[in-house]
Amino acid sequence: MARRDHLRHYAGSNTGSTMPPTHPTPASDASHRHPPAPTLTTARLTLSGHAPADLDECAAMWADPRVYAMIGGVPRSREDVWIRLLRSIGQWAAYGYGSWIVRETATGRLIGDLGLIEARRAILPPIDGPGATGPEVGWTLTGEAQGQGYASEALAAVFAWTDPRFAATTCIIDPDNAPSLRLAARFGYVERVTGRYHDKPILILDRRAESGPPG
Repeated sequence: MARRDHLRHYAGSNTGSTMPPTHPTPASDASHRHPPAPTLTTARLTLSGHAPADLDECAAMWADPRVYAMIGGVPRSREDVWIRLLRSIGQWAAYGYGSWIVRETATGRLIGDLGLIEARRAILPPIDGPGATGPEVGWTLTGEAQGQGYASEALAAVFAWTDPRFAATTCIIDPDNAPSLRLAARFGYVERVTGRYHDKPILILDRRAESGPPG
């Protein structure tokens, strides 16, 4: 089980305590908004914050059965994708962490969406709020980008950013999603419990920051 004191450093906290609260709180008002997502780069990829212009490519990704088959099992409407995109933009302002759009640096092609999520899921047992292990990490790649090592490359960049800030993170994976389970294991995620989400079983896994990305 990963440690409960998951937040090592939370930008914007001025409580004077050497250990911030176990669950981050959103900015209290507009004057305390956090900065936008930092840009991360790897050998092949550029990770940047979401923007309204990403809608068409994100909507196409979530309409692909290769993407949604193990993530809810149904395509997401353009409206749902738009709301998700705006949530991703707003989470950085509210919490100081969030998710990134992933693009091939050479082509500019959108190949995925991954990072830290504050989803407030109706999942049992709960995975967020006070007493949570840590923020949720999620990853999604377009069908064309799967099987090329992009997920590992992008997640390594994400964990290089998150590990100094969070002692632990959580992820949820469909029990039948073998590729994602293998990827999670490579990065040190360990199954904690089988939960229930949308009346279906879901695996809840935890990762300690010191697990680190694979070498």
